Formats: sequence, structure tokens, C-alpha cells
Amino acid sequence: MPEPVASDTDLEGGCLCGAVRYRVSGAIAPSGVAYCHCATCRKSTGAPVMAWATFPAAAIWLTRGVPASYSSSPKALRQFCPTCGTQLFFTYTEGEPEFDVSLGSLDDPSRIVPDYHIWTSSRLPWFDTADSHPRHPDDGPDWSPYRS
Repeated sequence: MPEPVASDTDLEGGCLCGAVRYRVSGAIAPSGVAYCHCATCRKSTGAPVMAWATFPAAAIWLTRGVPASYSSSPKALRQFCPTCGTQLFFTYTEGEPEFDVSLGSLDDPSRIVPDYHIWTSSRLPWFDTADSHPRHPDDGPDWSPYRS
């Protein structure tokens, strides 16, 4: 599918070194925006928590470069810059074609705010956020049979 003309509402982002860039259609709201406390997100980012926004695959276009991929589980694929390692996307290998976009990789991450926490059963005891968002011990409100 050809990349559409950019609009003022689109979100843009990319990796630290600039080798991989992407655009997310501003016409499509994310289906979920969460802080993930799972051990796999911690290991893949080196951070105590990861913030993600979930979009249909058709809402995301690569505008420069091609991310590398790593299967972090039989059902999950993580995509990152092959040069600098910035984690950009997460997707399940089954189910609806959608991508979780790393909020930290957005040019303006303040435009999307997480509204719940997932995998708090794995939360580090010394880390918490100062919010009153719902906390789910597992996948939370957008759970599907393919998410685990």
C-alpha cells in the first residue's frame, strides 16, 4: 500500500541514530495505551517499564530504513533499529494485524498518554508511577487469546 500524504495529526518517530523512521496515521486512535511491566519488556529495553500504544498495522508506514526483528516468544515479534538498537514495535504473530508502537520512539511522546498498566504482577517493587490508572496483573483490558 502506498504511503499517504502526511497530515498535521500524524505521529512520527524513529530510532536514536535516525536510520529507521516511521509515521502513524493521526486519523486512527490507538486501541490501547499502556505501561507494560513485564520482564521481557524490561530486558528488551533496559528500563523498568515500557510504554506502548496499539494501532492497526495499516495505520503505520516506514518512511526510512527497515527494522530488524527478534522473536521474543513463539507468539511475539519485536522490531528495533539494526544499527542503534532502539525498540520501535511489538506485534503478535497471530490474530489481528496490529503493532504496539514504543512511545519513547515518538518524536513527541507527550501526544499519547498511557491510561492503564499491564503485567503489574511482574512490576519491580522499587518502581511505580504517580498516577491512578488501572493496574492489571496480566494483559489487561485488551487481552486476546494471542496475547500472553
